[in-house]
Amino acid sequence: MPYTAAVLVEWTEVITLIFAGLAVGILGGLLGIGGSIIMIPILTLLFRHDQHLSQAAAMIVNICVSGPAVLRHQRARAIEWTVVRRMLIAGLAFIVIGVACSNLMDGRKLMIVFGLFLIYVIAVNAKKLLDKTDATDGDDGRHDWARSSLVGGAMGFVAGLLGVGGGIVAVPLLQRICHLPLRRCIAVSATVMCVTAPLGAIRKNMALLDLTDLERPILVSLILAACLAPTAIIGGFAGASLTHILPLKVVRAALIVLLAFASAKYLGLF
Repeated sequence: MPYTAAVLVEWTEVITLIFAGLAVGILGGLLGIGGSIIMIPILTLLFRHDQHLSQAAAMIVNICVSGPAVLRHQRARAIEWTVVRRMLIAGLAFIVIGVACSNLMDGRKLMIVFGLFLIYVIAVNAKKLLDKTDATDGDDGRHDWARSSLVGGAMGFVAGLLGVGGGIVAVPLLQRICHLPLRRCIAVSATVMCVTAPLGAIRKNMALLDLTDLERPILVSLILAACLAPTAIIGGFAGASLTHILPLKVVRAALIVLLAFASAKYLGLF
């Protein structure tokens, strides 16, 4: 979408993004994924924004989604703070590395990588959809420094590379490697994201001048984030509350359908 100095974002897009932010926030808070899995396809496929710009805006909104989600998880006493502290060092280091790797790719190549990542997300959620222990698995946990750092590093790298919250990687890894129950995995993921997301957002947005053809790309990114963020905050708090109420399988089924469509578009299948 072309921009002038006077009109950086069309008013119709502003209205659409305000409503989209609510859905993004609910999904992010509910599944601990930050909402970018839905947000970035909306910005790139629906409004034709550059992939780098879409990821930069999404990383700002990730902060807004994770903040209220953490408050709700803390009230539910679902956060394993020991795991959070052990994940943070690797998470902060690797989100910077991930952003640097992302900045080396052109927008089209990054879109293909993102489309392939969506296939992974679909596979993870399909497995969970069929897993009868989705809401109750986990034991006392095996979250030493090595295991927690491994998860934190993987989460940070993917978050920096693709502009996502990283929860879609961290949640299944926390279940498999650290043996935490699902709801605690979601709570830990959101808490780590709350700290790593600001660093990743700053690094990505600072690089936009060299990555896009827009005259004022950082301002455009901030405007897009500002359209999404208010309702995303509301949705994030609501989604985190629903995590402790709704059966997650229903949400996963709907998410799989949406992501299958988005992945096909990213990979140019139609």
